[in-house]
Parts: sequence; structure tokens; C-alpha cells
Amino acid sequence: MEKEEKEQSGNRRKAVFAAGVALLVFAAAAYIGTAQRYNECFFPRTVVNHIDVSGLNVREVKTQIDEGIAGYTCRIITRTGEDEISGETIGLRMEYDDSLEQVMAGQNPYLWGLHLLRDTEITMETMIVFDENKMKDELAGFPWMDESRMKEPVNAAISGYIEGTGYEIIPEEAGTKLDPKAVIAALSSAVRALEPEISLEDAGVYAQAEITAENEELVARLEELNRYAAMTVVYRFGESEEILEGVEIQKWLTAAEDGTVSVDETAVAEYVKELAGKYDTAYQPKEFITSYGDTVTITKGNYGWRISQKEETAALKEIILSGQGEEREPVYLQRAASHEGKDYGDTYVEINLTAQHLYYYKDGELLVESDFVSGNESRGNGTPDGAYPITYKQRNAVLRGQGYASPVSYWMPFNRNIGMHDADWRNSFGGTIYKTNGSHGCINLPPAVAKTIYENIEAGTAVLCYHLGGTAAESVTTVASTNLTPSSSGNAPAAAQSVTPEPGTGEAENETAETAVGTTESDTAILQDEPQSGPSAAPSGEAAQPTTGSNVIVAGQSAARRAEQAAPEESETSPVVVAGSGSQTAGPGESSGSSAEEPPEETGA
Repeated sequence: MEKEEKEQSGNRRKAVFAAGVALLVFAAAAYIGTAQRYNECFFPRTVVNHIDVSGLNVREVKTQIDEGIAGYTCRIITRTGEDEISGETIGLRMEYDDSLEQVMAGQNPYLWGLHLLRDTEITMETMIVFDENKMKDELAGFPWMDESRMKEPVNAAISGYIEGTGYEIIPEEAGTKLDPKAVIAALSSAVRALEPEISLEDAGVYAQAEITAENEELVARLEELNRYAAMTVVYRFGESEEILEGVEIQKWLTAAEDGTVSVDETAVAEYVKELAGKYDTAYQPKEFITSYGDTVTITKGNYGWRISQKEETAALKEIILSGQGEEREPVYLQRAASHEGKDYGDTYVEINLTAQHLYYYKDGELLVESDFVSGNESRGNGTPDGAYPITYKQRNAVLRGQGYASPVSYWMPFNRNIGMHDADWRNSFGGTIYKTNGSHGCINLPPAVAKTIYENIEAGTAVLCYHLGGTAAESVTTVASTNLTPSSSGNAPAAAQSVTPEPGTGEAENETAETAVGTTESDTAILQDEPQSGPSAAPSGEAAQPTTGSNVIVAGQSAARRAEQAAPEESETSPVVVAGSGSQTAGPGESSGSSAEEPPEETGA
């Protein structure tokens, strides 16, 4: 039984195998038979010049192509619309060669099955003929081919400043300018392929903008300009501020084609000039409430804030070019004590030339007051009114003019070489001494007073000189009785002890003392004040001390040179300073004509 079952199973396998072999033989015979057909016709899914020729022989293909050409038109799509051109108007026809036969001969009929899964497209331009001149004439009739109507493309660009937005990119404009030769070439290719339509945009025959909205350089320039437009420069003037915003800054900018940005320096300078006009206080009249309760207007002198317009213009220009805003103070040629209220603040020397009396207030408190002797009016050396900064202070100087040399221990110039100093050759101060036996313009002080002021004053401190009617005093004060302490009221002048000079003292003795240092009538004439035209440089307000070097300061030298030659503040030597007369040169860092009512032009600003 088991043996029979094995025989039956084997027979079934043989039968299945035999059937499979027979099927394969049949399929192979069928495939080979079909392959013979493709010796004379084109493979499946074959297209020639947009015509499906699958299964057609060469003769049948030519017939089909001829029928297709008979009604051929090509639709032309432009940027402004559509037009069409027909094969008939351009003399389109077929001139067959052996191209179709060559394609047919190149087919391997036994590979026909592979073409059931893929398309085969064949373009034969050599068979299609047309009259190119007729095509040109036909195209010339279309409005979009009229060069006079064509619009050039416009490059993308950056807009002007838009308030609240900044700058934007204005996209390029495509225009309608065509290249006629490129149009003919593209249309000819389409006709030879019997394509039903052609897009001139896709064919790339339009002139293109060189710079598009995606241009990397343009985008970078946009970002840079918007950085400028968004920046803010804040100027601080004490509690006040001036804000320079992008809406104003952008008016000063010019962007070149290469992307670089330049700043209109003239516009920047004009802005800085406006700041100076608003916040400068040097050379401006100052209303001053005196220690006597009266208000005087001081119209002369250079004390106050003064912006260096040249340096600040250069600094602001660089800040703008950096694209980084900041808060800042302007660069000053000269500083003062305060931006609020009175620019001289609460620390200043008050000099009443009429009363021949001064007060030194420090931080609002009266530190010292004293009589003094000012410039000799009978010889034309009267000390001028005005508000001035202490230029510097110096120990152990020799005040020298033509024919005299006066050693002093405490030298504090404020108006060119007019300054405060000790005068140990005098023992009487105040009253009317100055009218006939005054100095060459300096404020002569008792030594103890000069020492006290010197030890408590810094360069840049305001010295306010004025005349006030009704405060003149006929009596004088001896050195021993000079009041060196604040008055009980803190503001009102303390009563100085007035005495009448004894024989051999007072004015007569003082006159002898000055004569002893070499002053003569002819010397005094040389030292008389000259017209004052304003400083060529103003002190900075910092405690500028002379640097080490020669102890001789010579008239006519520049401030920088004088600073090089001046002695240090605490020098124990006795430097020589040409002092007292308005005609003398200034000390280190001080102005050369500070009683002018108008500020001088900045050199180069």
C-alpha cells in the first residue's frame, strides 16, 4: 500500500513538471513570434515628434506625421499675454530622410517586452522644414516683439527710510525686454519638435534683472542700514538729555553700490553745533547773586561748558558708522561745575573789585573771605570783570614782568596771567589802595589767605569778578586783622577791621615794596592790558598741574609748550611766571584772551 502511494505521488510531480515545461515553451514561442513583428514596427509606448507611433511601421508613421503637420499651430505664452503661430504661415513641411528607418533598424525585437514598462520619445528635427524669414516676419507683427514697447528690467533696491519700519527691499521688476535672436531660436526648436506651445519665460529669452530681492549683498546692506536706523545716541547734560534717533541719523547716510555706507560729516557737524548752541555756557552772560544780596550780570569771561565741536563731530561720525548706539557726554574743550542752575556750582571765588573784598565758597559754605589789592587803575592795569576758571595752581613761582620779579608762594592764575597770589610785601589790603598803588592786574592777598585758598581750590574752579556800586570801602585792613573765617551768616560779608595806616606802613610801604622788585614807570607801560580777543584753548576743568621741566615760562609760547616748561605744583624751586598784565601769556592750559564777550572760533572746528 505504501509503495503504491509513492508511485502515484511521483507520477503527479512528473505531470506538473511536464505541464510547466509545455507552458514555458508556449510562452517562449509566443514572445519570439511577437518579436518578429517588431522587425517592421516601432516598440510599444514610442513617441516620435509628439506622435504616438506604437506598433506602426515607417510608412504609417510618416502618414501620421503629415496629418499632424497639416493643422499645426504653436501657442506662444509671453509675460503680457498669448499669441500663436501656424505651420502654414511659416511654410512648415516634412522632408523625410532615412531617420525613421535608422531608428527601426536599431531596435532589437527581442527586447520589445522591456518597452512595455517605459516610454520612448524620439525627436527628429531633420525632417521638419520651415521658412525662417517667414517666421521672423510673423513674429514682427506681435506687439511684444516691438523693441520700442519693451520695458527694461529694474534691479531690486533698498527703499527710502520708512518711519516706524526702517528700510525694506523693493523687489526687482521683470520688465518685458526680449532678445529677438533668442526668441527665434527658442521658437524654431519648438516648431521642429512640433510642440504645441512655448513659454518665453521658461525659454529664458527675457532680459533679467542683475540684482534680485534674494541677492546676498543687498540683503546684507538692508540689515546694515536697519541697524543704523534702529540705533540711538543719547547725550547726557547733567539731568538733561538729547536723544539722536535713527529717523534723523538715516538722513545723513549714503549707501554706495558696493555696500559701503558713508556719513555726511557736514550734517553731523551741524547737529553738534546745535548741541553747543544749546548747552555751552562759556562766554555767556551769568546772573550772579552776590554775597551782598545784589544780583549782578557778568558778561565777560570764558568760564563755563564748551563742547569741542571738531572732536565731537569726529567721535559722533565714528559712532554712527559703527552702528552701535551709546550714552555719552560730548567731548569738551572746557568743563564747568554743573549743568543744573548756575554752571559754576557751589564752589567758587567771588571777587568784588569795587569793595576790594573776596569770598571763597566751597560746597556752598563760606571757607574764607578777605580784603585784597587788585590792579592799579591809575596805570591802566585795572583787573577786569568776568567769570574765569582757575587755570592751574603752583607753589613757589616768580612773577616776572619787564623790570620786576616778585617771588610768591601760592600762584593761582585765572584770566590769562592774572591770578590770585600772596603778597608778603604788603601789610595793608582793601580800601582804595588799588587805585594808585595796585598790582599789575593780579589779586594780591595776605599770605595766610592765599595759603588757605590754595590748599582748598582746584583747577577749573570758577572765579567771579565784578564791580558793584555802593560797596566801596575807604578804610584798609592790616594783615594781622584780616578775617580768615566764615561769617556767622554763611553768606553776608563779615565785618573786617578797618584801620588807618600808620606812618611807614600801608600804602606808602606797599608802594616801596613793589618798587623794590623792579617796577618802573616804563616797565608798567609795557605791562598794560591789551585788547582781549578770547582764548585759543580753554582749560578742561580738571586739576591741570604744570609738568616737570624748565621753570621759565616765556611770553608767546603755546599752551602745550608752556605746560612742558612749567614746574610741578609742589616744587620747592621758584619758577618764573610772567604775570599780572593783560598783555602777558597764559599759564599751562589757560586761555590767552579770556575776557572776550564772544567765544573764539575753534581751531579747525
